[in-house]
Amino acid sequence: MNGLAKRSTSAVVVIVSIAASGAAVASDWTVRIGGHYVDAKSKNHDVVAVDSGESLTFSAAYRYTPRWTLEILAALPFGHDVTLNDGGAKVAEVKHLPPTVSAQYSLAPNRRVRPYAGVGLNATLFFDEETSGALQGNDLSLDASFGVAAQLGVDIDIGENLILGLDARWVDIDSDAKLSGAALGTVEIDPLVLGLTFGWRVGGK
Repeated sequence: MNGLAKRSTSAVVVIVSIAASGAAVASDWTVRIGGHYVDAKSKNHDVVAVDSGESLTFSAAYRYTPRWTLEILAALPFGHDVTLNDGGAKVAEVKHLPPTVSAQYSLAPNRRVRPYAGVGLNATLFFDEETSGALQGNDLSLDASFGVAAQLGVDIDIGENLILGLDARWVDIDSDAKLSGAALGTVEIDPLVLGLTFGWRVGGK
């Protein structure tokens, strides 16, 4: 794990510890299902670009106090096209899974509309890299990435225990790429992730 990942892990541990240390005056679980769109930043590599993708997502969150919540986000695999910067021709497809753990702080915990901010740690795992076009027959690989994830969101009560959620995340995703064993350098994907979810409050209030 590189220095940035170590610092990121330390920061998340501190934040989660603060959240857990509060008096548990209110505790409940919320489970969510929805969709997220991963909008990769432009020019994320000198030669190739990893395009955007979308997938079905799931999360579970536990509220320790009225303001602090710990969330675990998971998803079905996201699929991305890999294209050449020169001409835009598609040369590969890759899939990834982005499990993310975040500590979230609610700005208005007792309101029907509840904005919040979060910070956490993301692990992005790439797999099923398949080459085509100009790279057909070559072996493309992208290493796993570990980095920080920042989040802004809002929860809106739409029923007694039903929640509509909107959120935006910035995720630090940098992956070392190789083509048939030769280093291609670092792909800096660093996406903006936009989500729409529906949640169910399981216990407490």
